[in-house]
Amino acid sequence: MGAKARPPSLWLDPPPDPGSPLEGDLKCDCVVIGAGYTGLSAAIAIAEAGAEVCVLERDYAGFGASGRNAGHLTPTIGKDLPTLLRLYGRERGGALVRLAEEAIEHVEATLADRRIDCDYVPNGNVLAGIHPGQRPVLEKAARAAEELGGAMRMLTADEISSRELPAHVACGYLEERGGILDPGKYVRGLREAAIEAGVRLFENTRVDSITEGTGPPRRRLRIETPRGRVSAENCVLATNAFTPELGLLRTHVVPIRVSLFATERLSAAQREAVGWTGQEGIYTAHEILESYRLTADQRIVGGSRYIEYGWGSRIPPDEDPVVWRKLETMFRSRFPELSDVAVERCWSGPIALSLDFLPSIGRTGRNERILYAIGCAGHGVAMMSHLGTQLAAMALRGEPGPPALTDRRRIPLPPEPFRWLVAKGIISSLEALDRRTDRRAQPRPRD
Repeated sequence: MGAKARPPSLWLDPPPDPGSPLEGDLKCDCVVIGAGYTGLSAAIAIAEAGAEVCVLERDYAGFGASGRNAGHLTPTIGKDLPTLLRLYGRERGGALVRLAEEAIEHVEATLADRRIDCDYVPNGNVLAGIHPGQRPVLEKAARAAEELGGAMRMLTADEISSRELPAHVACGYLEERGGILDPGKYVRGLREAAIEAGVRLFENTRVDSITEGTGPPRRRLRIETPRGRVSAENCVLATNAFTPELGLLRTHVVPIRVSLFATERLSAAQREAVGWTGQEGIYTAHEILESYRLTADQRIVGGSRYIEYGWGSRIPPDEDPVVWRKLETMFRSRFPELSDVAVERCWSGPIALSLDFLPSIGRTGRNERILYAIGCAGHGVAMMSHLGTQLAAMALRGEPGPPALTDRRRIPLPPEPFRWLVAKGIISSLEALDRRTDRRAQPRPRD
């Protein structure tokens, strides 16, 4: 097993054996860079349409955010629904909400059609207030959801009690579509489906450069790797937070490091103590949210609260023991009834964030033959899978992409040092607000 075949998270442990790297010259209709949800979904759709497609992956399928996220399948889009309504209005905001719910439907259909067993629990996700004073904020979000046509609603106190949600949930708002899944099993299922569809997958294959051809009749692209090269009519960039490393889309997104933890398996008594019988995913109504979910083998996975931006959009190191200790403290404060449960492991990885918190999809390059989908702000399990199939339609038939995302003015990110100052300033102010929220935390008494 190569040096890069290491487990980046709970979900990919033990790690898979990476496939063979690209060697020599290859010619195809479309080359996909990145073997996560976006790239594999695009490659499957392209191959099943009868086109020749290959996928180049620097490590192995799922090694990036697709194998490191918490596994919440959620229709979350944008910063929040009230902001979405205020900025885009009922029509455009409603189109964005519908797109997010279509993404849920796409993943659910994929799991059923391709028989991917990834421990999916379709019981929704709860946006939770940790003190009663947050209820008006959640009620405002519920009213915005109603205006935008989203399947989201406030939970009554009786519902919170009957669902046996954890005690730190003082009030809550339910996203009725979606739920939780094992992201590692999901991405491995997509990998198998891609190979069955005839996709040529090359792992341990770093892309060094993308060169655009100039000669008629077809302006082909050339992708250089350490041991080979690919010539293709179109290229799909499915590299998300790693995209700026290729020198592309630097004004679209910044990579932000997010960290997660996983506990040891809960005993039967510990599991009973925490309740949570519906296994809904949970986000807290912090400015920088916390997330929690149960796994199929009875662990709690959570985190997200502490984020980091690196100067020049460099991706911060995966390991940060200081942040990991903060995550354990956070877990202890939310689940005091589990004081004897050990935090077994932590991991980190980058997500891509835009200034408006919305993903982008489109074309770039001199001849517009480089297609991309990028920037789901940490909520990409559903959306990036769906946008992968949209990229396939763009590559095969020249379709423009979802109007809800393409027909908007994108806010470009400033250059350094202003980017660093803006990122650090925003993160510091949000953390200060969240510390104030923590001081008001009021766990709900349980029967």
